[in-house]
Amino acid sequence: MIDLEKIKICQMTLYDLEELKDVLLSDFDDFWNFQIFKDELVNTNSKYFLLRYDTEIVCLGGIKIILDEANIMNIITKKNKRNNGFAKFLLNSLIDISKEFKCKTITLEVNENNTSAISLYKHFNFEEVGKRKKYYKNGDTAILMTHKIN
Repeated sequence: MIDLEKIKICQMTLYDLEELKDVLLSDFDDFWNFQIFKDELVNTNSKYFLLRYDTEIVCLGGIKIILDEANIMNIITKKNKRNNGFAKFLLNSLIDISKEFKCKTITLEVNENNTSAISLYKHFNFEEVGKRKKYYKNGDTAILMTHKIN
């Protein structure tokens, strides 16, 4: 059970990325590497956030703001911390942050085989709006989802 007092969500810095450098590919996912994250952190349209549990970084995610739309670039939970609700807390924060930037919609792509992520997004009222065939390196299809902000 998650102790809510131990959760802290903060904006990600290059210092945080350096902290993750040695475990980024092994403990999280290999979809994005250190250099891609570094490039995103210096992009003025991109906003990345960490969820720390106590002092440990267990989840990270980012949005890219384009006009009045936020695009969720990724939400990644540390492999040994998955299915504990951390991504739910971070997604909720990304939605709130998108509201602060006056975004009207939030979009994302999710692997059609990532049923737990799809379920999470549906819980937050994201709707499927399309597909991108063979979008991922392994040939999997991406489902496009969108969320309208009130």
